[in-house]
Amino acid sequence: MHAEADSHRRKVQTQILGATAMIAGSSVIGILCSIVRIKAVAIMLGPAGVGLTGLYTSIAELAQSLASLGIHSSGVRQIAEAAGLGDKARIARTALVLQRGSVVLGLAGAALLVAFSTPFSTLTFGNGQQAWGVALLGIAVFLRMLSGAQAALLQGMRRISDLTRMSILAAVFGTVFTVSLVFVFGKEGIVLSLIAMAAASLLVSWYYSAKIPIDRVSVTSSEVREEAAALLTLGFAFLTTGFLSLGAAYVIRIIVLWADGVDAAGRYQAAWTIGGLYAGFVLQAMGTDFYPRLTAVCRDDAECTRLVNEQTQISLLLAGPGVIATLTFAPIVLHVFYSAEFESAVIILRWVCLGMLLRIAAWPMGYVVVAKGAQRTLILSEVVATIVHVGLAWLLVRKFGADGAGAAFCGLYACYTVLIYVIVRRLSGFRWSPENWRLGLLLLAIAAFVFCVVTFLPPLIGSLIGGGIAVAIGISCLRRLLHILPPDLWPVPLRTWFYATKLTREL
Repeated sequence: MHAEADSHRRKVQTQILGATAMIAGSSVIGILCSIVRIKAVAIMLGPAGVGLTGLYTSIAELAQSLASLGIHSSGVRQIAEAAGLGDKARIARTALVLQRGSVVLGLAGAALLVAFSTPFSTLTFGNGQQAWGVALLGIAVFLRMLSGAQAALLQGMRRISDLTRMSILAAVFGTVFTVSLVFVFGKEGIVLSLIAMAAASLLVSWYYSAKIPIDRVSVTSSEVREEAAALLTLGFAFLTTGFLSLGAAYVIRIIVLWADGVDAAGRYQAAWTIGGLYAGFVLQAMGTDFYPRLTAVCRDDAECTRLVNEQTQISLLLAGPGVIATLTFAPIVLHVFYSAEFESAVIILRWVCLGMLLRIAAWPMGYVVVAKGAQRTLILSEVVATIVHVGLAWLLVRKFGADGAGAAFCGLYACYTVLIYVIVRRLSGFRWSPENWRLGLLLLAIAAFVFCVVTFLPPLIGSLIGGGIAVAIGISCLRRLLHILPPDLWPVPLRTWFYATKLTREL
């Protein structure tokens, strides 16, 4: 029995690694495209342009979250559950209702954004001069609603390879559009670039979703109402949590903007973007592969616990070294990705890195609440998180400026990790494995130590110490990953080199 359990564990870990590696490949290209977009906007428009980009993006994401009523996230869950049961008719019915609902809600969301463009502009920028830009974002919201429906189908069916290709093409097209439009139109090109990126995502998602063989079904009015009710009932929880999360991000940018001006908002946006780049592929893998996988077994608490522990371990091993390296070399990273004008965002970035490490540990547990459809619990946890995040930002930004916003993010996930652990423990009997306790606490302690070293010691000494620690942690995590992944899946030259350098005991 022990050998069978160990074999199953390695199989699950290998699947997680495989999916994460595939998504990571697309994320690398996405990151490179992001670097080009970020660098171009930073050079052409400076911190103010980056700040405007972040604010417009927040408005579009917030409007989309409200317009969607959470049906994309609930659609992923419904399709994944139906796929796990092999119910092709339910998959087809859900996909059809999801697509039609996205058209209706997308049009409604665009209309509302146009109608309230002046209040949004006044609230965000302090005047109504940007109302035209906010109104144009309605087009982006509509297009993003349509592409969201296609992506939900792909994600629910766990079409990982198609999702990665879609992500790559959307990133490449989005970069070309952004750089071209900002170059030609300056700040006025920011909104146009967001519309162009949404259009590119829609075209690519349509192409790949059309390749999924879905049965043609005739759906009666009562079936449409029944399926729509199921999507909206669960979707309400996703709507609430998504709105709270995006709303908190929007409010915090406003707090920074009002406290220190648009340049400070740009620095915060820069640090936030950089902090999420490396951790992003791990978090994306959770949503793309882990969430549908967990939903398929959500009724089995023991299997849920096993999957969450496996995902947590793999995620920490993959993300830990990169987060510590980013924390160490924050000044260099900001200079390379943006320009010398953004080096004052170093402390913000370091706080964000600490918060990202906690986020990576907490998110697998959060997906248990989502997979089980525990709506009230999901909403309550997000309400608490939003209050903590905005409250900390309000207090810390007033005292420490934009740096306080980074510290508030770290404080949020310190609280949220404890909260979600208690919730999931009661919901499914979940416990972190002893191995994950040791790994998580070790990485957190090392990250906190490096934070202190690079903050309080001379830059050269701090960088040398932090860099040495990042290399050591990277080798240690890689060694553990090698023992998880079957040796025959590694390229022969790489396997030979690792054996020769004795980084792993057996390959």
